[in-house]
Amino acid sequence: MLAVLRKSGRAYGVSIAEELKAATGKSYSLGAIYTTLERLRDKKLVTSRHGEATPERGGRAKLYFEVTALGQAQINKTLAATNALSRGLRPQRAFA
Repeated sequence: MLAVLRKSGRAYGVSIAEELKAATGKSYSLGAIYTTLERLRDKKLVTSRHGEATPERGGRAKLYFEVTALGQAQINKTLAATNALSRGLRPQRAFA
């Protein structure tokens, strides 16, 4: 959901994959991304809308995703819990 949020209303499969790759260094398949987005949509955490069909995409429209108010509330709750759990922890040295 954070990748969707960062794209500010312009999040679609490929742009989300690029955002995830830039943030984590890992590549995710579009199938995995769309499966996750469908589950988030089923839970009302994101919504989707079709964009304009373009010749570059063979007349197909992009499917854009946005975080809902419920999704934003869940993000806030999760970030607060992560912050609370991490308070007082010191960075650990890496083991060789």
